[in-house]
Amino acid sequence: MSAMMGAMQLIPVRTPLLKQGDDLSQVIATHSGSLAAHDIIVVSSKALATCEGASVDLAALHVSTEAQQWAARCGRTPSFCQAVREELTRLSGTALRWCRGAVLTEVKPAGMLRGSILTANAGMDESNVERGRAIGWPKDPPLRARLLRSRIEQMSGALPLAVIVSDSCCHPRRLGVTAFALAVSGIEPHHTEHGSKDLFRKPLTITVEAVADQLATAANMLMGNAGQSVPACIIRDHGIALGDYEGWVQGVEREEDLFGGE
Repeated sequence: MSAMMGAMQLIPVRTPLLKQGDDLSQVIATHSGSLAAHDIIVVSSKALATCEGASVDLAALHVSTEAQQWAARCGRTPSFCQAVREELTRLSGTALRWCRGAVLTEVKPAGMLRGSILTANAGMDESNVERGRAIGWPKDPPLRARLLRSRIEQMSGALPLAVIVSDSCCHPRRLGVTAFALAVSGIEPHHTEHGSKDLFRKPLTITVEAVADQLATAANMLMGNAGQSVPACIIRDHGIALGDYEGWVQGVEREEDLFGGE
């Protein structure tokens, strides 16, 4: 990662309301203005899922006894809790604990080789989707990132580009939401500072910069979580070398996690 970052630009991509069947790459290319080589496109996972038609009709779900028990513990509707349960099955996950309004879940999607993802409600959400429905992540975020990048590069002629698929998240003992990177294409999601010197010339031994997560959070300031209708954000003049990595953003195993308990 280059130290010559300069004045990084964040450019919101404001679009019409997305719907099932929309070509998100075409929408972004049309509404982003002129893309430039080395731009990083942060795109909402919910926007991708919307275009896929991945939302769930809550009224159509068969609510299990376990979902009813979850609803009593967290205050969400039994049908929403059933949607979370079914998403956990899809993502090879489990419920860890409950609080008002949410279930803390741990998922390890197919293709994620290291670590897992701690997230509320297995990524399911009732916001920014029609009433009576819930929406989660797209079916294959790494594939969606790769296809989106390839198609936008072809349409814009801007080479190379990178894509980050993001979602909102929260952090232990902190109030409010930020964002994190689910999957990327064309950028290394982490940058190690091992061996670098601090201000007092002491070598760093454990510092790894969560590059993709930090970019996702920066973009989320403009994308928002309400009615902004900004499903993507262009990051320009970032000083970050693009690369060949494509896939889930890998994590750490539970026994390595500072917040893992015990």
